[in-house]
Amino acid sequence: MVYQTQGTCSREISFDVEGNKLKNVSFKGGCNGNLKGIGKLVEGMDIDEVINRVEGIQCGARPTSCPDQLARALKQYKAEHASN
Repeated sequence: MVYQTQGTCSREISFDVEGNKLKNVSFKGGCNGNLKGIGKLVEGMDIDEVINRVEGIQCGARPTSCPDQLARALKQYKAEHASN
């Protein structure tokens, strides 16, 4: 899935889900090293666990962050694949 972020330095998040596990997470734009690290840390995790851990994280005064945007992307993925 490719998700267009809102309110962050990163512009896009792409990822795959296999058996409810997160795979191949990558961010376009943003803090390159930190976002590569986030991608590696969540690799293979259950998507519900990722949502629980990163949802609501803020970046400075912004009401969202790249990790929060990942949670939003995963929630959208779940909504789109609920009937599958």
